Amino acid sequence: MSADPELEAIRQRRMQELMAQRGMGNPQNPEQQQVQEDAKRDAEERRQMMLGQILSSEARERLARIALVKPEKARGVEDVILRAAQMGQIAEKVSEERLISMLEQINNQTTKQTKVTIQRRRSVLDDDD
Repeated sequence: MSADPELEAIRQRRMQELMAQRGMGNPQNPEQQQVQEDAKRDAEERRQMMLGQILSSEARERLARIALVKPEKARGVEDVILRAAQMGQIAEKVSEERLISMLEQINNQTTKQTKVTIQRRRSVLDDDD
């Protein structure tokens, strides 16, 4: 499964999005915008088609439910799955159980530790004299 041109198209699209967010993008005419939107749509369709080939129907449903709540997390999991497939680490369709274990691994790696520190402020009237 060779998806290097697709991966490059995704990278270029992401780079253009970042540049546009920072205001560095060149003002484009509507025709150029339409071409870019078509390219984005095509890349997304190829991405979904590849995921359809890699994931079982139950795993796709679970990933779709995750995307409803946390789209950025679902996108990250999709990226991990696609990269693993491109490197030949996935030999058979990913089952729901395997997807769950992958989600747990990713969750353990990205868990943020929160620390709460309470600082009490002293009032001007709180003198110890």
